[in-house]
Amino acid sequence: MTEEPARSDAEAMIAEAKKALWVMVGLLAVLWVVQLINAPSGYDLSREYGIEARDPSSLPEILSSPFLHFSWAHIEGNSGPLFVFGFLAAYRGVKKWLSVSLLIIVASGLGVWFISPSHSVTVGASGLVFGYFGYIIVRGLFDRHLIDIVIGLVMALCFAYQFASLLPTEEGVSWQGHLFGFAGGIVGGWLFRDRRPKAVAAPDAATTLLPKNLT
Repeated sequence: MTEEPARSDAEAMIAEAKKALWVMVGLLAVLWVVQLINAPSGYDLSREYGIEARDPSSLPEILSSPFLHFSWAHIEGNSGPLFVFGFLAAYRGVKKWLSVSLLIIVASGLGVWFISPSHSVTVGASGLVFGYFGYIIVRGLFDRHLIDIVIGLVMALCFAYQFASLLPTEEGVSWQGHLFGFAGGIVGGWLFRDRRPKAVAAPDAATTLLPKNLT
């Protein structure tokens, strides 16, 4: 690879990283604005637009529940990891990140809807957090990008304690959303991997020199 294409690739990645940074700032701003509206009402929005397990009328709330929380501690606990993991998931391309995010939201939401306790209402961005976590762990392996493999390994080691939240441990914590979000992120890593064109084999020099048969 010549120096000029390498510089162009680096500039393109930096531009996408800047875009990803502002996208995550915007997403967090939306979450906190919603929280400022939701908290004074006693979290009526969370109860109305959260996912109620196995209630068919609650299926559309799969798309709204990640933007809602049930307390200040809830949103504070999600905001930091969401920003870090979300940025790392988006820095190679915001368009791909949008597709991955939708897949994670649907996977996490359906998991909550199917196997959460009856009459429970679930909200929160933690399904997205774990989805991005899973995505950045496997993305490098599927895309075969060394820097992403390193990032995934470092994140897995630094946040290994998070794996405990994929199992039913603490009451009131949606391990269902965590587990299915994580699985959605892994599937997203495979579905939205970089697909390189297959190399075309060079023709055999010995055969190309032979004269063509005449009919």
